Amino acid sequence: MSTVQSIMTALKSKGKENTRVIYARHGNAPERVLGVSAADMKSIAKTLKGQQRLACELYATGVMEAMYLAGMVADGSKLSKEQLKEWADSASGVRMVAEHTVPWLAVENAHGRDLALEWIQSKKEQTAAAGWATYAGLVSMLPDEKLDLNEIERLLQAVVKEIHTAPNRVRHKMNSFVISAGSYVKPLLQKAKKAARQIGEVTVDMGETACKEPLATVYIEKAESTGRIGKKRKTIRC
Repeated sequence: MSTVQSIMTALKSKGKENTRVIYARHGNAPERVLGVSAADMKSIAKTLKGQQRLACELYATGVMEAMYLAGMVADGSKLSKEQLKEWADSASGVRMVAEHTVPWLAVENAHGRDLALEWIQSKKEQTAAAGWATYAGLVSMLPDEKLDLNEIERLLQAVVKEIHTAPNRVRHKMNSFVISAGSYVKPLLQKAKKAARQIGEVTVDMGETACKEPLATVYIEKAESTGRIGKKRKTIRC
C-alpha cells in the first residue's frame, strides 16, 4: 500500500536538475520543486487511482510535484468547497498547480462556477489566475444550455476593461478565457471575437522561456475556419 513517504521517495528518485530549472523558469518556487517530469508523474499516478485520501495528503506536502500528482489522482467532485479553496490558497508560488491542477479539479466540482467567480475577484495573482482558468475550463466543457451566457458576456466585457492593467498571470488567463468563450460557446462567438479585437495584443512576461502569449483573434478564427466552434471538451486535464 502506497504512503506519502513512499511516494515522496519515488518522486525524489526521479528528480532531475535540468527539469527542476525548467519548472523554476515557468514560475514555480525553486525550493518547492524536485524536477520530476510530467511523464514520470503520470506513471506514478496510474498506480494510485481512486486513492482520494492519499491525494489530499500528497497535496498537503507543499511540494510542487506531489501537489501536481495529487491533481492527477484526486476526484474533484469529491472535494468539498472548503478543500478546493484551501488548495487554491496553498498553490501560491507553484504556478503549474494554481493554473492547472486547481482548475482541473474545480471544474469537476458542483461549486466550480461559484469558486471561479470568487477567485477571479481575489487580490492574489495566482488565485485570480486560477479563477479565470477554472471558468475557461467550464465553458469548454459544459453544454451551452448549462452556462449563464449573460454572465459570460459580462466577464468578456470585464476582460476588455481590465486585462491590460491586471497582474501578469491574470492577463494570461483572461486572454485564455476569451479564446475559450469564442471557441466553445457558439452563441457568443461574435461577442468573443469583438472582445478579442478590442483587447488586441496582450503583453505577458513569460520569464526565461520561449513561450509567447497567443493572439485571441487568431486562435478563435482558427477554430472557426476548422469547424471546431462549439465542440466541447470532455476534460481539461492534460
